[in-house]
Amino acid sequence: MDLRPPGLRALLRRPRRLLSAAAAVVVLVGAGTWTAVASGGPAPVHRADKVMAVDGVRLDTSFFTTSGTGRRPAVLLAHGFGGSKEGMRTEAEDLARHGYAVLTWSARGFGASTGKIGLNDPKGEVADVSRLIDWLAKQPQVQLDRAGDPRVGMAGGSYGGAISLLAAAYDHRVDAIAPSITYWNLADALFPGGVFKKLWAGIFFNTGGGCADFQPELCAMYNRVAESGKPDAAAVKLLEERSPSAVGDRIKVPTLLFQGQTDSLFTLAQSDAAAKAIRAGGAPVDVDWIAGGHDGGDLETSRVEARTTAWFDRYLKGDKATGTGPGFRITRTGGLDSTDGAAQLRGASADSYPGLESHRKDIALKGGTQRVDNPAGASPPGVSALPGLGGSGGLAQLSSLGVGVSLDFPGQYARFDSAPVTDTVQITGTPTATVHIASTADDAVLFGKVYDVGPDGTQQVLPSQLVAPVRVGGAKAGKDVTITLPAIDHEVQKGHRLRLVLASTDLGYASPTAPATYTVSLKGALSVPTAPQVDTAAAPLPAWVWWLPLAGAVAALALLLTGRRRTAAGPAPAAELAGVPLQITDLSKRYAGSADRYAVRELSFRVEKGQVLGLLGPNGAGKTTTLRMLMGLIKPDGGEVRVFGHAIRPGAPVLSRVGAFVEGAGFLPHLSGRENLELYWQATGRPPEDAHLDEALKIAGLGDALARAVRTYSQGMRQRLAIAQAMLGLPDLLILDEPTNGLDPPQIREMREVMIRYAAAGRTVIVSSHLLAEVEQSCTHLVVMDRGRLVQAGPVAEIIGSGDTLLVGTGTPVPEPVVEKVAALPGVATVTSTDDGLLVRLEPGGSAPQLVAELVRLDVPVASVGPHRRLEDAFLTLIGGSA
Repeated sequence: MDLRPPGLRALLRRPRRLLSAAAAVVVLVGAGTWTAVASGGPAPVHRADKVMAVDGVRLDTSFFTTSGTGRRPAVLLAHGFGGSKEGMRTEAEDLARHGYAVLTWSARGFGASTGKIGLNDPKGEVADVSRLIDWLAKQPQVQLDRAGDPRVGMAGGSYGGAISLLAAAYDHRVDAIAPSITYWNLADALFPGGVFKKLWAGIFFNTGGGCADFQPELCAMYNRVAESGKPDAAAVKLLEERSPSAVGDRIKVPTLLFQGQTDSLFTLAQSDAAAKAIRAGGAPVDVDWIAGGHDGGDLETSRVEARTTAWFDRYLKGDKATGTGPGFRITRTGGLDSTDGAAQLRGASADSYPGLESHRKDIALKGGTQRVDNPAGASPPGVSALPGLGGSGGLAQLSSLGVGVSLDFPGQYARFDSAPVTDTVQITGTPTATVHIASTADDAVLFGKVYDVGPDGTQQVLPSQLVAPVRVGGAKAGKDVTITLPAIDHEVQKGHRLRLVLASTDLGYASPTAPATYTVSLKGALSVPTAPQVDTAAAPLPAWVWWLPLAGAVAALALLLTGRRRTAAGPAPAAELAGVPLQITDLSKRYAGSADRYAVRELSFRVEKGQVLGLLGPNGAGKTTTLRMLMGLIKPDGGEVRVFGHAIRPGAPVLSRVGAFVEGAGFLPHLSGRENLELYWQATGRPPEDAHLDEALKIAGLGDALARAVRTYSQGMRQRLAIAQAMLGLPDLLILDEPTNGLDPPQIREMREVMIRYAAAGRTVIVSSHLLAEVEQSCTHLVVMDRGRLVQAGPVAEIIGSGDTLLVGTGTPVPEPVVEKVAALPGVATVTSTDDGLLVRLEPGGSAPQLVAELVRLDVPVASVGPHRRLEDAFLTLIGGSA
């Protein structure tokens, strides 16, 4: 059984690379057999498996090439910790088809290779790489720079990334490298701030097969530190000697650094130190922060491999025309797409890497002197990251509850809050804060973290679940300490607050076991880096921007003519509905040419002022047909639509109180945003003063972009401009059909805020959308349709349910005695055991954070926690799976 956490297993299964071990002479043990590997390309890939003897150690290798007599550059692919050469096969075949000779191997102690794990020992694994390069130099397929010196690059993830860096330092024949999610200083990674990262260190050594599979000095070091709970100088020295940081000044080759944002093992600070050191040596360095990491998330495998290939094309093949991407790139995430559950990603970039301290902004914090207890045995511990659970739903589900996974026990932390920020703040880098710390013990350990706290104070998020440990020696006398918090990329929305927390314990780290009391006070503001030079990439300009202006002009003319047409008098206004934005009664519409097939049938619902109503239903439910009847574009076959008491018909005067955004909007790309809106309003024939242009633009939040040509707009800006167009005249009823189509997560969030701000002034918004997670966050009420009929209507909370039931995933059934203990916990009403967890209903006043804390205390193996019923669950239940 594989006991590694799910996120770690997924990481090791992915094409990630390794580092190898040994020294001395390489002897070919087995010639191997060339075999053709099925290929989707024009040429098959040939693989030769060989076992090489290296100073008494046997290394299992595979060599990949395509047929042909020409020489080509070589690439060494190194696997991740706990993996083997087999994990690199797909990537090796892809590179071989792209014109490279590729060598993969299993490092010492992994796969079929023998030897003890040396954690990239310069005399072991690093020396092995030099022997592999010796072998490559003798192969007729490999391009040579000179005798014995092949043209060669290296790529690897995690353990394999470190060997790439080390090999470039120790062997001048390495010509380019592309390490990913790896460490620069292993001592700093496992002993950050002088604190032992016990949970990750334990996973690290157990994944290697247990302490006995490591070199004796490494095994002795781990046992010593794990027992004492505190790294000693010898342990730090041992790991530093095997780290790239020890020889960083020797790396003189083009380096492409990928680092993970969702990574409590090797943080962004590791790649920052690597980038600075290698650039100082004169080598070109590009930095790329990916969405995933050792804690899970999206590892962006395809994009990483494509950029790595481009890097090698440029620096190994010498193809100067190949673009290698920006000097700095970051992937920004913004939630899940409810249609497929995939994380929504978008790139941001800068011409050069800004580092972790660019353009700092001070944010004042409040909070007096506070006492923090370190409990005896450092238990119960606070919780931040849970290694390996990030990608399997645990952290994400907890974050969806508004509490993240970070749990801080009362009395065991100090808290300092900012005022609500007046403008959105993008943090990119390492926040810092200076505090004064005193302790009843000489040695104090605290864990710093920064929360993003929502306007209501209940929703708080710990970005990337990262925490910064700090050990303060000589704390009895009191010390001013500047805490460098974890590097993050996180947007703090307007109206949110930042919260600095200093906790005495953390589940992932070893804290002093003796009880102590710390006194903590502020010595200054929270300083956050903003890196304004990093811009989110604009979406490519879609084709409809170019051809829709003409269509838009025709539509505007049609609306103008329709608006001025006077039709026969319709039903008299209903006085009792004069204040009701929308009343639909028994509305029906048959399909064209059909006597008994209905697109909409006997539909009735009502919308009040100030509501944001979500119109939901699967494809074919009748939503669009309903909206078209609501706007007077088509006539119903039965029933009626009344807006503020007036019956809707084509050209009805009351339609002047309705604004609509349906299927995009056409703009003239050479005109500015403001000029497009002014032109549109002129086409309606209404007085300029009735447009309320500035008010609509303020709600849409376009700012200075209004003066720029629309052709320079991102997709999100064009969508907001279209919303502003629909809001011209400040209509009392605003109708939006799929307003977030094509938007990335930050833009979707902005659109959500636009709708909420608009309704907050007493107006009404109706939005039709397939993004159920967005509807759940932005709408106050729902109308669910299926097959043309109303299924349910009412407040969002009523349709979803009370939300007092949580599903706790454990992967395996929880023993009955433990279930009974959970049922007896305060705040728990009932507990039901399931095949893979517990269904817990909370009493009034019970909370998810309290529950999780108690489950951790009871040693329940919590893998995920989430609301038992979400909008998506309710929606699928209501429509019976017809979506």
